[in-house]
Amino acid sequence: MKIIICGAGQVGWQIARHLSGESNDVSIVDNNPALVRRATDALEVQGVVGFASHPDVLEQAGAREADMIIAATYSDEVNMVTCQVAHSVFNVTRKIARLRAQTYLAPVYSDLFRRDHMPIDVVINPEHEVSRAALRRFAAPSTFDVQDFIDGKVRLAGISLDDECPVLNTPLRQLTELFSSLRAIVVGVRRSGKLFAPEPGDQLFEGDQIYVVAESSDLARTLAIFGKPQAKQERIVIVGAGNVGLGVARALETQRERVRVKVIERDRVRAETAADQLERTIVLHGDGMDSELLSEAAIDSADALLAVTDDDKTNLLACVRAKAMGCKMTIALVNDPSLVPLMDHLGVDAHINPRATTVSSILRHVRHGRVRSIYTIGDGEAEVIEAQVLSTSPLAGRKIGQIGFPEGALVGAVMKKGEFVKPTSTTELAEGDILVIFALRNDVPVIERLLQVAVEYF
Repeated sequence: MKIIICGAGQVGWQIARHLSGESNDVSIVDNNPALVRRATDALEVQGVVGFASHPDVLEQAGAREADMIIAATYSDEVNMVTCQVAHSVFNVTRKIARLRAQTYLAPVYSDLFRRDHMPIDVVINPEHEVSRAALRRFAAPSTFDVQDFIDGKVRLAGISLDDECPVLNTPLRQLTELFSSLRAIVVGVRRSGKLFAPEPGDQLFEGDQIYVVAESSDLARTLAIFGKPQAKQERIVIVGAGNVGLGVARALETQRERVRVKVIERDRVRAETAADQLERTIVLHGDGMDSELLSEAAIDSADALLAVTDDDKTNLLACVRAKAMGCKMTIALVNDPSLVPLMDHLGVDAHINPRATTVSSILRHVRHGRVRSIYTIGDGEAEVIEAQVLSTSPLAGRKIGQIGFPEGALVGAVMKKGEFVKPTSTTELAEGDILVIFALRNDVPVIERLLQVAVEYF
């Protein structure tokens, strides 16, 4: 496949890394020569310096032969024009654009992206994706990472193990015997900064971060087994009333269970706008790191603080101060992956990386067809893949233990005709089964070949 990626920032670079590693012909376009050079030096891609919306630049990138274009520059308008030029001049089949401005996505303007108007096949909105990620965090507050699969029937949860975990130093094989009815599997363990797929004889230790795939209805029991009982989130403080903060507050207002939400916003105009748009939420104007303002927001009795300003350091420091003042749980929006290792030292419970969330959303649409969903873990250390078994796949008609998955891959869940099946080595896969597979980065191409994934256009 010939794919053009417009924008060589973190999102574009990560997508290029994924797609170029799967034997695709990838070109990356950016008007910053340093970013293009970084991509071409590290990846098997062609680099083109220039404005992505210019027809001559797209032609130089190979638009006449391109199957797909992904417009992920920092400008919504450049992304939109790029897709229009790709359609009108080069007849590119599939066009994906990242758009941030909420006004473009308003229902009243839903006809804007029709093929005869602005021909964009898939619109990715980072703020919407981040808001959804934050709401998932609130639904599973004792996790540091959480993602839904198979229409919400299966959930991936990241759990940090502390000294209160009752199953420390217990082999995973023994855990399976002790909790035979538990529909959950440990698919990944991060120990001393290294992520690996565990063997049945491996034990879990204090300080480990584990990834568990569980049937959603069994998640609460799973968390309790690992010493992380669920707690209701009834009082929430949000620092930042931008698109993400406002979106989360709106969503919390519509939940059946009543949640008390307070929003802190530094910019007066934005605070007034938020107050006008929210019904039950209290909006406070001021600095989210100010102790007096946090006291006014009753941070000492809050169940969670979500810091989603446009500054990573502000988010982290607001979480640190809130935790010091008695807040039970803190979540920070962090764009810079180099800051993530500091979170444990700072006592921040969880983070949301908008770029990783956006990359996962784009990959989900790129691999259209039998791969139904993709979620990237950490800084691209691993992927969790939701895929359907094809009749022609080497998986069909064989037991999991006979397939020979690579060492860095584990099947976490199987859905047969709508019914969850906890996978074992004797589970036989059939055409139409839906799998959730954890795979380390280097093993993803092997999993892709086993699934015989092909991008389908329609």
